[in-house]
Amino acid sequence: MANSQAICGSFKSELMLGAHQLGTVTIVSRTSLTAPTTDTVKAALYLASGSLGAGTTAYSATSEVSGTGYTAGGVTVTNATAPSTSGTTGIWTPSASIVYSTVTLSTAFDTVLLYNSTQSNRAIGVYTFGSQTVTAGNFTLTMPTNDATHALIQLA
Repeated sequence: MANSQAICGSFKSELMLGAHQLGTVTIVSRTSLTAPTTDTVKAALYLASGSLGAGTTAYSATSEVSGTGYTAGGVTVTNATAPSTSGTTGIWTPSASIVYSTVTLSTAFDTVLLYNSTQSNRAIGVYTFGSQTVTAGNFTLTMPTNDATHALIQLA
């Protein structure tokens, strides 16, 4: 089975339970009524032979890439943009590109999993792209415009 792009189903229900705090702090933390926090979002890369999709509920090392310069679990996502709305659509996009610096990933990969490492590595979304390999270079995922048409997460 191939990887398939989707906002994870578990993430949708967890939003309504208040399990995720994306972007700049806008509400008081679930764990502290006096010290608001922002959750840490991470981005892990997965092999083209993986099977991630809407049913993915949490980060797992199964089918994750490995190689020189790549750390299991991926990289931390710059999470400084608070979720907002554009018209009637809820939107959120990381505030900077996701960069894997000086890596060699020789096995084909085509997927990134965004997940909340603060909240037990809960999955947020699976995003696919054309199959890639990298030899002693940087791999950058440029984030789209944060609007109702392009945002990485769009809830209509």
